[in-house]
Amino acid sequence: MNSTLRIPLNASPEQVQRLQALQQGFAQVCNALAPLVQQTRIWNRVALHHLAYRQLRERFPEMGSQMVCNAIYSVSRSCRLVFQHPGSPFHLTRLGDKPLPLLRFADSCPVYFDRHTLSLKGGQLSMFTLDGRMRFQLALRPEDDAAFHASKLREIVLARRPDGVYELSFVLVDPDEPVASSAAPAAVDAEIPEYVMVEEAV
Repeated sequence: MNSTLRIPLNASPEQVQRLQALQQGFAQVCNALAPLVQQTRIWNRVALHHLAYRQLRERFPEMGSQMVCNAIYSVSRSCRLVFQHPGSPFHLTRLGDKPLPLLRFADSCPVYFDRHTLSLKGGQLSMFTLDGRMRFQLALRPEDDAAFHASKLREIVLARRPDGVYELSFVLVDPDEPVASSAAPAAVDAEIPEYVMVEEAV
């Protein structure tokens, strides 16, 4: 059973700017990777990592090694949704022999974190940004704190809401769920997210 815990961040204007810069930087890494997927038709996370990690690290040194890995995960995840979901208009069976479309990620795309780039201890949140760690004090409800301890954390996603507030989403799964399923997107439907633009090859 999956559940998602959403926590808004009480960010100052300066912190909002830093989060925006991180979001834009993350989108740049995703957009640098997308043409490689289009050319090679490879979007398996592990295969894509082997193919692109080194050149992405050299091109985007400010992102750090783990955040580059998270961008590779984000692109792999989006490609599975666009090219493999039965309800997608760009499913591989519908494309046939046509070239793959190119995915473009908007600056508003969510940023994926993991235990190396974000930590939460005793209500203190520490997260990676392009210019050092940023810290927030979170007031977790007792039931939220209990959920963290009882469940396995599958995804951590930073996104900006329509009202401008940055929010962290923690996707929690049953600890007895098989590890292999963590490679699949959590609870996705066929709808392609608005931050991903699909450009069909001419």
